[in-house]
Amino acid sequence: MMRKGFTLIEVMVSVLIISLVIAGLLEMRGNGTHKLLSLKKQISTNEFNSFLIGNKKYGFESTSGSSDKLLSEFRLESDLRKELKKINIKVKYKIIDSIDMGSGMIFEIGKTTLNVDESSSSLTRLRLQ
Repeated sequence: MMRKGFTLIEVMVSVLIISLVIAGLLEMRGNGTHKLLSLKKQISTNEFNSFLIGNKKYGFESTSGSSDKLLSEFRLESDLRKELKKINIKVKYKIIDSIDMGSGMIFEIGKTTLNVDESSSSLTRLRLQ
C-alpha cells in the first residue's frame, strides 16, 4: 500500500519549524528597529554637538531650554526652527581644571555635556581667557 500524504506528526513538526523561523525573523527585525531608533537619537545629539564645537561662544555655560532658543543666533530655515522648538536640550558645563599662565592669561579645561531627550554626549573643551 502506497502513502500519498504526510502524517499528522510530520505536518506538526514542519509547522513548528516554520513558526520558529518566523519568530526569529520578527525578533531580528525588532532589534534592528530598536538599534536604528537609538542611532537616530545619537546622530541628532552629535549634530547639536557640532554647533557647540563650531562656535567659540557656546558650551561654556550651563543652560537649558528648547534647541531653537539655544541656536537662536544661527541662521536656520523656518521649517527647521519649527522642528527645533519641539526638542529640549540641557547643556552642562563643568570646569575640570584651570591653569594661571601669568600676565592675566588663564588656560581653562572643561567638560560640556549635552542632554537631548534620552541621549547625551560629552566633549572636553579648552579655553584661553
